[in-house]
Amino acid sequence: MTETYAPRDWSSQPPYLHPDYKSTVLRAPTKPLIPIRQSLSEITGPVYGHESLGKLDADLTRNAIKGGEPIGERIVVTGRVLDENGRPQPNMLIEIWQANAAGRYVHVVDQHPAPLDPNFLGGGRCVTDSEGRYKFTTIKPGAYPWGNHENAWRPAHIHFSLFGPSLSTRLVTQMYFPGDPLLAFDPIYMGTPADCRELLISRFMLEHTQPSFALGYEFDFVLRGRRQTPVE
Repeated sequence: MTETYAPRDWSSQPPYLHPDYKSTVLRAPTKPLIPIRQSLSEITGPVYGHESLGKLDADLTRNAIKGGEPIGERIVVTGRVLDENGRPQPNMLIEIWQANAAGRYVHVVDQHPAPLDPNFLGGGRCVTDSEGRYKFTTIKPGAYPWGNHENAWRPAHIHFSLFGPSLSTRLVTQMYFPGDPLLAFDPIYMGTPADCRELLISRFMLEHTQPSFALGYEFDFVLRGRRQTPVE
C-alpha cells in the first residue's frame, strides 16, 4: 500500500528527551523508535460532523455561564488547518482547553492559590469550515506556577487537539502569545528547535478584533510533513 501521508517533519519537533523539562527524563523512550508502515486503520477516520457540536461549544465566554460574565480579557482565536501542500482541511474537529484569566484550571490537581471563575470552564470545540478555518471566542489565559523547579512559571498558552482526516494526522500542541517574557524561561517552548518556535506563537490581528469586545489572534496549523506544527 502506498503511503498517503508524508513523513513527519522531525526537524520541527522537540526532542523526546529534554532534561530542562524534568518530566521528559522519565517519559522519553530509551530505545530508537520503529516507524510502522501506514495501513488502512491509520489513513482513514475518525470522522466528525457538525451535528455533534453545541451552538456555544466554540464560545468559552458563554458556554459555562452560571450567573454572570467570565472575568478577563476577551479574545478571538482563529486560523486555518492546512496539509503539507497548503491545502485547507475542512471538517476537522478542534478541541481547546486552557487556564482562566488568573492562571487556574478547573481540575482537582490544580490547587495553586489563584481563584476559580464560576462562569468559565476553559474548554471548547469546533469543526473547520470548507476553507479549513476555525474560530474560538475565549478569555486570555493567565500564567501559572508549575513543578518543574522552585520558581517555574508557564507562559500564557492554549492547548489544542486536532484529529485531522486520519489517525496519522493527529496533533496536540500549544499556542503562545507574542511578546510574552516567560517564553524564554519555559523549557517546553524552548525545547522546540529555535527556527521553528515561531510556529507556536499566535499573531495579533486587528482585522479579527471585535470592536468593544475582544482582541483578535491568528494561529495556523500544518498537520504533517514540511514545517509541521510542533507537538507539545
